[in-house]
Amino acid sequence: MVPPVQVSSLIKTARWSALLFGVIYGKQRYDYLKPIAAEERRIEEEEKKLREERERIYKQLAEADSDTILK
Repeated sequence: MVPPVQVSSLIKTARWSALLFGVIYGKQRYDYLKPIAAEERRIEEEEKKLREERERIYKQLAEADSDTILK
């Protein structure tokens, strides 16, 4: 078995810097996208309520149409 090679301190520094940069970038991107996603969820919830209300009204109209003397 070959003994492990000593890694250059420049490579170690570059790897740690890339990791730190990635963490910082990820945090900034998360903070940027979080309010956008919250707004989309709020809009989707409102649309869902409207859709459910329309379905309820449609069911009531369908039941009213089916309730006739001619059954």
